[in-house]
Amino acid sequence: MLWLPQNLPSWVRWPSQSTTKHVIFGIIIGFSLSLTTTSLGFYYQGRRRRRIAEKFKPRPIELRSDEVISGVTGLIGNTPLVRINSLSDALGVEILGKAEFLNPGGSVKDRVALRMIEDAERIGLLRPHTGSRIFEGTVGSTGISIATIARAKGYDATIIMPDDVAREKVAALQALNATVEQVRPASIVDKKQYVNLARQRAARFGRGDSISESDPAVQSHLIPSPSSSVVVSTTALHVDFDTNDTEEEEEDYLTKPRGFFADQFENRSNFDAHFEGTGPEIWRQTNGHIDAFVSGAGTGGTIAGIGQYIKTLDENIVVALADPEGSGLYNKVKHGVMFDRRESEGTKRRHQVDTVVEGIGINRLTNNIDHALPIIDDAFRISDAEAVSMSRYLVQHDGLFLGSSSACNLVACIKLVRRLGWAEGQTIVTIL
Repeated sequence: MLWLPQNLPSWVRWPSQSTTKHVIFGIIIGFSLSLTTTSLGFYYQGRRRRRIAEKFKPRPIELRSDEVISGVTGLIGNTPLVRINSLSDALGVEILGKAEFLNPGGSVKDRVALRMIEDAERIGLLRPHTGSRIFEGTVGSTGISIATIARAKGYDATIIMPDDVAREKVAALQALNATVEQVRPASIVDKKQYVNLARQRAARFGRGDSISESDPAVQSHLIPSPSSSVVVSTTALHVDFDTNDTEEEEEDYLTKPRGFFADQFENRSNFDAHFEGTGPEIWRQTNGHIDAFVSGAGTGGTIAGIGQYIKTLDENIVVALADPEGSGLYNKVKHGVMFDRRESEGTKRRHQVDTVVEGIGINRLTNNIDHALPIIDDAFRISDAEAVSMSRYLVQHDGLFLGSSSACNLVACIKLVRRLGWAEGQTIVTIL
């Protein structure tokens, strides 16, 4: 029996006992449902954390200053994440750059070059200190990386590149004793395009430039490789063995110089270097707390490998493309077509991707870009003026001397943050 005061004003009326019971029961039921819902929410959130934790390997303590590494290749990878203070403070987010410029060759391409060469060695396509030569067509960064690793591992290198790249890149390659051949910029359908020339040079290695790639004398000395794009030739007299071959002929095959066309654009090793290396590093360094990843694409291996890896761990991470003027990838992501307005009738300039930005941007699809397209959520067009302004801003406000492709990535980070309205400490990672 509920106690109710008796001396109340006439205008005050207490609810009946049944009404009071219903109200109390409603409060109890509502409180119980609230507790249940909250408990279920915490349960599913905890289960999701545990599921991610099962895939996450605790970051080991790294005492690199106390380690002895084996040669220059031991310096590649394990680069730090650097916070871009000026941009992060201004936007209210955490913009972190993977400091790939600390690799010995000065770029993320060191990882790719090392993986391509080591994969070729692993399956017996390349053998060091045999006079073998690595060929690659590149606008510079991959060439420097290949020349660096080739010199360290006992190979020669021939780098074929457009004649409008930065002179500093050519000087660096020559200092590394690489053979540099500069050619007129051309479309990939042109046999004299730098990538196609590198493939031809590898196929003709040791046979003389007068021999055509389709010549039987060349074809008989091409060694089968897992990828049709990777060309390996040998100066050995015998390639196909049978039971009658002598030990001398086998030794001749194994020790004679070879020509190797790495083909960074189509080579799966490019993707694997980032899926198995850079991606896991970023995940460990951020302890899995990452909201977006931003990168440009030249071959597509970086954004494909890293993007695929982090998406397998958290599909809600935003992967965004930074694309310079003249490249067709922005339109491919946004509109499904590989077309840029600069290539329309009567407007095309002297080069497919005529921009001050080097290393990213392309007007064709590669195997590595095909791996990237399904996981790219957004894309941003970056003008030359924006890239140059960002480069100068970073020097003045952060003391960072970065190239044009890194500047493009950071401009894209800003555009992504503004588009999504982020200002609560979200973490965006990019490549420098």
